[in-house]
Amino acid sequence: MISTSNLPQDRRVTRAQREEKNRHASAIVWFTGLSGAGKSTLAYAVEEKLHQDGRQCVVLDGDNLRQGLCADLDFSDRGRAENIRRAGEVAQLFAEAGCIVLAAFISPFRADRDRVRALVQPTTFIEVYCSRSLESCEQRDTKGLYAQARSGAMTSFTGISSPYEAPLAPQLILDTAVRSIDDCVADILALLSRPPHPAPPPFDKEPSR
Repeated sequence: MISTSNLPQDRRVTRAQREEKNRHASAIVWFTGLSGAGKSTLAYAVEEKLHQDGRQCVVLDGDNLRQGLCADLDFSDRGRAENIRRAGEVAQLFAEAGCIVLAAFISPFRADRDRVRALVQPTTFIEVYCSRSLESCEQRDTKGLYAQARSGAMTSFTGISSPYEAPLAPQLILDTAVRSIDDCVADILALLSRPPHPAPPPFDKEPSR
């Protein structure tokens, strides 16, 4: 049973105070894209650069969370939604602690990503779309997952038997099939170095082409 009697506790050390001590703003950089699009590769590369620069940061990787915090979840739409909800709550906690969170999740559904954005200040959530095409991801397929999905050995696989809803207004779009890791990392670091900007307006439908 979910308790409804718990009340939030007041913080004695605020996020702003933690950011002041860290000498940088916290943020959630949310990498989304198909399996094999380079989300984790970029997240860990950015983490290395931020760490070298003395900034507090942490990677939340979808594969790793599936081994622990989300090990009980399946890959149904409901299971995916709960996976992202939990990841979002963890990301929020790290952001409140003054960290730059680098979250790498397929997170195929816009509604789930929007729920994470709604947890935090609008300027805290930075959506980065790794836009590598399905064909290119299949060619890369270092884990052999697409081959399993095509053979039917793996069901509910994003891009094959389950949909992926691309972001409509991400802060950054990176074609990881043609851009180098260093170039992509540089773009992300540049984005983090800018003053906060308001989040883009929501879209009710995909823009006309």
